[in-house]
Amino acid sequence: MELAISTQHLTKVYGKRVIAVNDLNLEVPSGSVYGLLGPNGAGKTTTLRLLLGLQRATAGRAEVMGRPCGINGTSVRRLIGYLPTHPSFPSHLRPVEYLDLVGKLSRIPSEQRKPRLTSLLRAVGLSTATSQRIGTFSTGMRTRLGIAASLLADPPLLLWDEPTAGLDPAARRFTLDLIRELAATRTVVVATHILGDIDQICDHVGVMHEGRMIFSGSMHAMKQRLQDDDFRLELEGSPEAIRHVVQQVHALPGITALIRDTFTVVIGVEDAERRAGALAEVLKLVDASDVALQAIRSGQNETEYAYLQLLSEDQAHGFRRFDLQDGPVVDAVSGNRDA
Repeated sequence: MELAISTQHLTKVYGKRVIAVNDLNLEVPSGSVYGLLGPNGAGKTTTLRLLLGLQRATAGRAEVMGRPCGINGTSVRRLIGYLPTHPSFPSHLRPVEYLDLVGKLSRIPSEQRKPRLTSLLRAVGLSTATSQRIGTFSTGMRTRLGIAASLLADPPLLLWDEPTAGLDPAARRFTLDLIRELAATRTVVVATHILGDIDQICDHVGVMHEGRMIFSGSMHAMKQRLQDDDFRLELEGSPEAIRHVVQQVHALPGITALIRDTFTVVIGVEDAERRAGALAEVLKLVDASDVALQAIRSGQNETEYAYLQLLSEDQAHGFRRFDLQDGPVVDAVSGNRDA
């Protein structure tokens, strides 16, 4: 498998106290849409900045398309289109002026730069805003301009940090559709904490928690690894009638029932191979009761469940910043790696 990104024991310590990225081993397949998922503060942005060479790693190494990343990695940065969270721009410039400046800094010849920035402004829906100063742009318009800037040099790798943050539904849909389109010819890494974005566009995912990668693999592998054999029934009826149904379900062998909230009942099945039969038995009881069935939801293979389960497992295992058994350790005081 050809890799667009590879890191080995990548670590970043701030001020000899805060460990933002801890012993990170990351592999992003070429041609994939890779979701870097995690709560705020998990280390996603720091990881992207280390790949770009905008920050110096405390320990470990990283490569982009076989080239080492680092402060002096100019050749690596030429391969990457970067979109930061809530990008900021010179407010007095117009979008054409800004993109032309970016093109000059990227050493794109004028005969290529002019038609490319014009077509990009049209592609991101800003062709009617070329006379406006960037300072008047909305959040969505700024994100679109940032997208255009990240694509101006036609890079094979895109690193987009929270690209849908703060966007209205229409702008969010535009961004996700664009990622799907770009994925046909590029590798795209999307750092986000929004589960819905990951589920819609990504084929691979890495889950970060407190600076450490706790899962990395295909979307299918993540969901299969954390299968949930529960069903969720959305019921309509009095609380007493719903409780009565739950009591009847409890009497069935190998089946459990739990009222999650007033109208949601979680049905657990001990034997995964008889899920269909168990559900049929439960539905017979519901049909014969004084409650109405509004919806059936399966917890199996849900991205949200898999993600939350990963975080829960990591916390339950007593996550430690320094793993003394599985890899190199960075001294948070000295910043040195122990053998």
